[in-house]
Amino acid sequence: MAEHDDNSLPPTSRFHRFRKLAGLTAQLGSEALGQGVRRFAGKDVELLSRETAEKLVATLGDLKGAAMKFGQIASMDPDLVSPELRVVLSRLQNQAPPMSYATVAKVVEAELQAPPEQLFATFDQEPMAAASLGQVHRATLSNGRKVVVKVQYPGVDRGLKGDLENLGGVVKALSFTGKTLDGTAYFRELSEQLIHELDYVREAQRVQAFASAVAPIEALVVPEVIPERSAQKVLTLEYLEGPTLQQWLQTEPDAAARLRVSRQLVLATFGPFFTARQVHGDPHPGNYLVLPDGRLGVLDFGSVRAFPPEPVELVRKLVVALSSGTSLDLVALARAAGFTVDMPQDEGQAFLARLAELSTRPLQVDHYDFAQDQMAKDTRDFMARNVGRALKVRPPADSIFFFRALGGLGQNLKSVGASGNFQSIVPELLALPELSPSSSRTSETSI
Repeated sequence: MAEHDDNSLPPTSRFHRFRKLAGLTAQLGSEALGQGVRRFAGKDVELLSRETAEKLVATLGDLKGAAMKFGQIASMDPDLVSPELRVVLSRLQNQAPPMSYATVAKVVEAELQAPPEQLFATFDQEPMAAASLGQVHRATLSNGRKVVVKVQYPGVDRGLKGDLENLGGVVKALSFTGKTLDGTAYFRELSEQLIHELDYVREAQRVQAFASAVAPIEALVVPEVIPERSAQKVLTLEYLEGPTLQQWLQTEPDAAARLRVSRQLVLATFGPFFTARQVHGDPHPGNYLVLPDGRLGVLDFGSVRAFPPEPVELVRKLVVALSSGTSLDLVALARAAGFTVDMPQDEGQAFLARLAELSTRPLQVDHYDFAQDQMAKDTRDFMARNVGRALKVRPPADSIFFFRALGGLGQNLKSVGASGNFQSIVPELLALPELSPSSSRTSETSI
């Protein structure tokens, strides 16, 4: 389809997308500089104004693809802006300018050889959500079963690849400064995974694998795939009814509900990892639903990764040691996990021990209040004060989605703001059964 046929579709020209991003970057840079001067002068100001936040949402929403995906990640950071501005930025998590129904119908017919009216008993023409790579419509099957249909934006594949080429040039240029700043391997890993998200057949397989992984965890729900209504650019899933995590928080849930959902978020991150070596690498709040029966629904499986058994055992040892207060040779553990640690043993041990202490506080006490959580800020401050040492510890490239999942978990827990005993979830995680390799669909990746 030509780009001009539907003005809501993402622009596919690499130059057009680069020009829009360059204009936004210039405004963000100018504002950051001005706000930085004000902060240096002792004034309490936002890092980002509402006007710029609105422009950020509009531009990234129009571009969709990788640009919007990276915007979603940035919008999750609770330390970036005030709660009021996070409401603006949160629109990137499940909203974007929708494509027309005529375009949706053309994609469905091209993929499934029939228009929506023939394939579904009902098909809502207005999308219920519009995200980075596609938009989602409610529908019902001929037997009355409620489903959701994700339809990929035409041309988003070209836009995504153009974004990655533009960003790749920047990463490559930065890598010339030396190996400690060489991010090419990480960027290549991220790019490959984003390209994989364009394949809904692959995503359907990931949904089924993740469903097997969470089957032993009654508190979690994964929607069922409808194979006969799915293809490479159309994915039909069982409809799970409930507000997203962000919407649920706006209802001001009580303390008990916040603690329940927080524990479920921990289970959704670590549970599949311990049962079937699966990691959900896209943990933004729009991918979680708080269901009426109290369970947590998990959505969007384009970034699910499978890992071999060795990293699971390493993480298991680390969790046990941190929760029990026992010591570990962290340098040896990091190197066994594929990290490069260019420091003497004593120096590396001290650095990693302090980093672990800062970033795992809920496991070290019998009561933790995420409403007062400062882990991310304190960890960033520590890394900034020790940037020379930090650059000497380099994780393997294929760990990027594991750490993205952990970072997203921390941000979500802080947003929920629960208070209680998080140590007690460790025995529950460690007691989960390990599934066989055939059911876990392992890959060759490692942390």
